[in-house]
Amino acid sequence: MHLSELTHPNQLHGLSIAQLEEIARQIREKHLQTVATSGGHLGPGLGVVELTIALYQTLDLDRDKVIWDVGHQAYPHKLITGRYNEFHTLRQKDGIAGYLKRCESKFDHFGAGHASTSISAGLGMAIARDMAGENYKVVSIIGDGAMTGGMALEAINHAGHLPDTNLMVVLNDNDMSISPNVGALSRYLNKMRLSPPMQFLTDNIEEQVKHLPFFGGSLSPELDRVKEGMKRLAVSKVGAVFEELGFTYMGPVDGHNIKELIDIFREGHKQKGPVLVHVATTKGKGYAIAEKDQVGYHAQNPFDLATGKAKPANKPTPPSYSKVFAETLITLAENDPRIVAITAAMATGTGLDKFQAKLPNQYVDVGIAEQHAVTMAAGMACEGARPVVTIYSTFLQRAFDQVIHDVCIQDLPVFFCMDRAGVVGADGPTHQGMYDIAYLRCIPNLTIMAPKDEAEFQRMLVTGVTHPGPIAVRYPRGSGVGAPLLEAGWEPMPIGKGEVLRTGDDLLLVGYGTMVYPAMQAAEILSEHGIEATVVNARFVKPLDTELIVPLAQKIGRVVTIEEGCLMGGFGSAVLEALGDAGVAVPVTRLGVPDILVEHATPSQSMQSLGLTGPQIADRLLMQLGRKPEMAAV
Repeated sequence: MHLSELTHPNQLHGLSIAQLEEIARQIREKHLQTVATSGGHLGPGLGVVELTIALYQTLDLDRDKVIWDVGHQAYPHKLITGRYNEFHTLRQKDGIAGYLKRCESKFDHFGAGHASTSISAGLGMAIARDMAGENYKVVSIIGDGAMTGGMALEAINHAGHLPDTNLMVVLNDNDMSISPNVGALSRYLNKMRLSPPMQFLTDNIEEQVKHLPFFGGSLSPELDRVKEGMKRLAVSKVGAVFEELGFTYMGPVDGHNIKELIDIFREGHKQKGPVLVHVATTKGKGYAIAEKDQVGYHAQNPFDLATGKAKPANKPTPPSYSKVFAETLITLAENDPRIVAITAAMATGTGLDKFQAKLPNQYVDVGIAEQHAVTMAAGMACEGARPVVTIYSTFLQRAFDQVIHDVCIQDLPVFFCMDRAGVVGADGPTHQGMYDIAYLRCIPNLTIMAPKDEAEFQRMLVTGVTHPGPIAVRYPRGSGVGAPLLEAGWEPMPIGKGEVLRTGDDLLLVGYGTMVYPAMQAAEILSEHGIEATVVNARFVKPLDTELIVPLAQKIGRVVTIEEGCLMGGFGSAVLEALGDAGVAVPVTRLGVPDILVEHATPSQSMQSLGLTGPQIADRLLMQLGRKPEMAAV
């Protein structure tokens, strides 16, 4: 059978081990070809090919439920659930999503883009199943990196308290999330891997003795019992943890041996109550370059399969905001030992791997544990440190209560650096940084800012590490605009002060962060049509520069706010509130992201779809003013 013929995972049933291994080979081939061409997550999916095939051999996917923790490891799942012919559209506009989506396939039983959710979701399904008197199987697959998330441990604690609720948890243990794992559980798993009995087993003792004449091709019952005893000894410490929490522990099993996986999954399904199957895998399995560099090949832009090297860009680009952030923070921290950079398992993505290499004693990685990161930072701030909590906008959502309760109520000097704010592209709705303006600006004591370019970003970083209270900066994914970086003038910015970039009497355009340059572009186009606009770079959404914006709004009489974030509760809402509080009743047009989910596409495609490019903004305003928009520059 060819992989392209698989339209339903139940078609795997009855295939021989050799046939399943051939399917595995084809999955890796398709996976590698697709990601090399269009980019995407590489290592996670390559590591779970055999795990997926073997598990689905033991399930009826018309009834049984499988929940993957973080969808980017589920590319093999997509390939054997009827999406082979569309797989080349992975992460492209209107194509296959890079994560699981319930609306994409009936086999995507639970959407997942953030880590540590699968056990909670699976337990919820299992409880609902039992309440309805049904008996289908529920399997939650979680990576060992996601086990560092408190939510996963909370779910394990609850599941272990329900001895009559059948739930299988598959621990995909590859010693990696994106960056190397941290924490006590990771150390436990490593001790098990490296223990002498486990090393003995991995030397293929069975292969060494079964060819001896007096063994007749198989181990004797005595030696088989010895082997199993040594295996139990090797995993006793790890297994004991889960057994004490109420789980039946099984494993570890070679995550790339389909026969062994099928056997252990079948045995696991027979157990009553919660079961944890420990599967040892290699991230990037089958592509030697990815196996050697598991961090670098977690995800890739288009690359050459033969060399593993990224395909060269068409033209040089300015440095990314993440790079500017890392290099600037290093300079600041070298001169202030109180500064501590904190990440939640995203050192590479945020640029903090460079910081760690330079200043390891001023760096902390807490694992996938954003709540802990924020409260730990609050504790540091209590004792005089200057913590810089660097978390993607979409992931900081997970620590909302800690931001309020532990930082802002106590008015502590914690600096939140929110990478990937706004449109992020191919990762889709679970990763778009759309909501941070709305979910943070309602919190007392918190200052919130966003730069128009890299140089302003540097000054905001200086502001953040010197501000006496809670403060946050949002900045986008990808390259800057090419503004010259600061060589001097590294002084903090005045809090709550914007700037006028252009003057005109017909419109007031107030841009925030990344939308300042499109506002300027729109203003230039409008000028060609005889409409002169004042453009303000707000810099701060909280406190908003009402002393600048309100008088200009009153004088000019027509206001347009422009933001790369959700309109509900966003920057435009802040301007409207300020005008309302001041009793200034003028027309206000808010441009940003409406009440929709922004699906996966390139950032430029998303901005085009949202009507947030400079020419589109100009067109819309020309229509409002009764001019012909088709005359606007394209």
